[in-house]
This record gives sequence, structure tokens and C-alpha cells, in this order.
Amino acid sequence: MNADGRAATGSARPIVLIGLICAVSMTTIDQTIVALSAPTIQRELGLTHDGIQWAVNVYLLAAAGVFMLGGRLSDLYGHRRLALIGIAAFAATSLLCGLAPSGEGAETWLVTARALQGASGALMVPAAVGIVVQSYPQERRGRAMAIFFAITGAMTAIGPIAGGFLTEWTWRSIFWVNLPIALVAFVLVAAGSGPSRRESGRIDVIGAVLVGAGMTLLVLGLEQAGSWGWNSVGVWITLIGGIVAVALFLIWEPRAADPLVRLAAFRSPQFSIAILSVLVASTAFVPAFFFLSVYGQVSLRQSALNTGLLFLKFFLGFVIASRFGSVLFDRSGAKRVLLLGGACGATGFWMLAAQAPHLDFDAGMFFNSQTAAIALAGAGIGFLYSPMSTDAVNRAVGASYGEVTALSQSARSFGGALGLAVLGSLVSAALQTHIVDSFTALGIPAAAARSAAQMVSGADSGSDSALSALPAELAKSVRTAVAQSYADAVQVAFAGMAVAMIVLVVLGVLYPSSRRATQSLLPTRRDGSVMREVA
Repeated sequence: MNADGRAATGSARPIVLIGLICAVSMTTIDQTIVALSAPTIQRELGLTHDGIQWAVNVYLLAAAGVFMLGGRLSDLYGHRRLALIGIAAFAATSLLCGLAPSGEGAETWLVTARALQGASGALMVPAAVGIVVQSYPQERRGRAMAIFFAITGAMTAIGPIAGGFLTEWTWRSIFWVNLPIALVAFVLVAAGSGPSRRESGRIDVIGAVLVGAGMTLLVLGLEQAGSWGWNSVGVWITLIGGIVAVALFLIWEPRAADPLVRLAAFRSPQFSIAILSVLVASTAFVPAFFFLSVYGQVSLRQSALNTGLLFLKFFLGFVIASRFGSVLFDRSGAKRVLLLGGACGATGFWMLAAQAPHLDFDAGMFFNSQTAAIALAGAGIGFLYSPMSTDAVNRAVGASYGEVTALSQSARSFGGALGLAVLGSLVSAALQTHIVDSFTALGIPAAAARSAAQMVSGADSGSDSALSALPAELAKSVRTAVAQSYADAVQVAFAGMAVAMIVLVVLGVLYPSSRRATQSLLPTRRDGSVMREVA
């Protein structure tokens, strides 16, 4: 390590950067890869609709609840050490996910393993970003961070595409593929990174419990509102409990001797808007994959592999726009990135919401009536996602590497979980209404319609086994009704994503016009002394 404390030097930097990109890409891929395979997993393991949605959402929720603790542990015990522990733990929990048994106990196994997987990623990511920041001098750090965030962010979109191919073999491979990637990442980081700084201090256990409980209760309440109903006492007790826990966390942290995060960073309006924009963008970005997956398989009647075409369109828009967004960010700062990205994404998602109910087109063709809308929606998020993550790091004057990354990644994961919960609840309610109306028109009892609505999650329309006993013509009518009902219901989700992108435009208007951050992260302890180096 150099005298200024960088964790890697010279020719070792690219090696470490590649290893860290591999490591963090596993976590971003696993945010979305399960969405495409969800119907197959549900069918083969015999999961409920709520169970498979929790298998998708609990990963994000666990990550959001642990990121701040992970950032603090990284500062206390060293970025290199926590990164290696996180990589190893992520590989082990990925193996557990792939070993989930079918039948009784499958739901508990998979949801628990996914929660542990999300927590493992939350230990790894703040440490990984800390190593990147420490490894490069300030004049080269911006480019390294841009490469890091652009590639790992793009992996979020690649996940479902890869999942389509892997699921054709076995859905378990979407988890097992992490094992060789983790091995490569572990070797490169262990071999290329040197000692890293660490602070002295203690873990803010109270803060960690409060923020974890608050985020969990908030998302749980929103998630269950669809099945319990908004008039449920349990929903409101859960939501109020979450709000109280978060409020207590905000009260406690400034008074804690060794706070989990220093909330003073939010005194910077640029930093606050950057973090908020990451959260808001994530409420559209992560849920887009889940709802596109179900829409493709239920409404468009495509296989998991062919549904990957929807994600490919989204991914191409994301990647191309990400490049232009990074260039504009370097030249003009975050304000224009937010304005243009938000406007582009809002237009794309609104077009998709308008087109979703119209199923009379060739869904198997790459270029069709929905291609432009999906690509434009992906472009809007790609334009701003990586730049705003980088801007958050640049703007957090005086904060530690672990803290800033933890805040940014917590916002990303919590935003994704929040979007899935809220939009999922709205789509579920709309689906109930549409299916009851459609089934009633076919002379099918409302009770059967409600049961069908609960089953719909993409697995052969969720009801093929029941349809086999019906006359052929009636079974065909039921399939058509289910497909159209979900297409009508998912409009709500795509419209909600458009609203989220409009909020980003508003944040762009509010973003102060100053172009660049004037200071960088400070490699000092909270008492102002220099951090010592550890292996």
C-alpha cells in the first residue's frame, strides 16, 4: 500500500477492479434474476403466490436492512477482510438457494436462504466500493467508479436474460452460477488488494436493530396489504411500527457514541437528492423485471426463454443510455442527467402502460409495437442510475467509504423492495377485480375467480392443472380471460413506474445548479485521526 493508504497499486488495480466487479455483479444480478424464473420455481417447489413474491423481495429487504451495518463493519474491520467474507458467504447462501427442496418446507427454506443471501451481499458491497475508492488516486477515481457502477448496474438488467437461458436447463442453476464467479472474485481480490484502513470503535447495535426493523416492517405492511387488505388492523400496526422504528433510528443516531451512519452528510442538498433519486429510480427499476416477467409469461404466453426478449430490449436501452449519461454527468453534473433520464423513463413507462392491454401482436418478434416503449423505459433508468450513485459518493464530504456506500445501496435495495411491495399490492387488487369480472362473464363463480387471481404469477397462467378438467373451449376462454386480466392489471404497475420517473424530473428541477463536488471522501476516523492499515 502507498503512503497515502491506497489498497492496491500499479498493475494490481485492474485485477482488483475486475474481481470487485465480479463480486458485486453477483449481488446485482440476483436482485432480478429470480423474477424471470419465478414461475418455474413456484411450479416445481409448490410455492404460494405470496411465497414466490417474498423469495424475490426478501433479498432486497434483507440487503436494505443490513447495508448500514455492513458499511460500519467494513470501516471497523477493514474493507478487504469484509469483502472476502461477503464473497464467501454469498457463494454459500447461493448454494443453499439452489438446494431448496420441493414440497413441504420449500417456501421457508428458499425465503430464508434468499434473506441470508441478501445480507451477505450487504456485507460485501460497501467493502468493495471502499476498496475501489482507496485503490485509485483522486484524479483517476471518477473513471474507476464510473466503470464500476456502470458494469455492476448493467448486470441488474442482464440477470433476467441469463436467467432465461439457465432456467431452460434447471432453475437451480441461476443460483449455482454464482459459485464459479465467487471463486474468481475471491482469488482476484485476495491476490490483488493490499491492507486497508480501519477505524477503532464499536458497533451501534441499537441503530442496526432500529433501521433493520423499520425497513422490514414498512415493506411487510405494504407487501401484505394486497392479501390482508388495507382495512386490516395487522397492516396498519405493521406500518406504524415501521414508521416508529425509523423515527427512533433518526433520533438515536445523532446521539449515539459510535453511530451506524453520520446523518450529517444529509446536510448537503446535492447528497440528499442523489440518495433520494437512487431510491426513487429503484422503485421502478427492480419491479420492472418482475412485472415484465409475469406479463410476458401470463399475458403474452411466452416461455421463460422468449420472455428474455423483453429484458433484452430493456437492457439495450439501459446500456446505451448509461454511456451517454456518464458522459453528460462528467461534463455537466447531475442536474441534467436527472432531468433527461427522468423524462425519458416516464415517457417509456407511460407508453408501455398504454400498450400493455393490447395483446394482438407477435410477442415473439424482437421488433414489435412494444419494443420502443420498453427500450425507452430502460434508457431512462440507465441514463441516471450509475451517475447518481457516483454523485452520492462524490457529495458525501467527510463521510467514510463504508457509510456512503451503505446509504446508497440501502436506498437502492429499499427502493426496489418498496416498489415491489406497493406496485405488487396495487396489481393484486386490480387483478382480483378484472378476473372476477371476466370469470363472471363466462358463468364461473366469483369464488373460483378469486382463487385463480391468487394463483396467477406466471406459472402456466397459474391454473393449467385445474383447466385440464374443463371442456376445451371453456379452458381456452379461461386462459384468454386470465391473460387479458393480468394485462389490464399490470397497467397499474407500469403507470406507477412512470410516476416514479416523473418524481425524478422534479428532483432534477430541485437539484442545485453547482456542477461538481469540491471535496472527496475523507480517509480519517471519526475523531479526525488517520485510520490504521490492516490486512
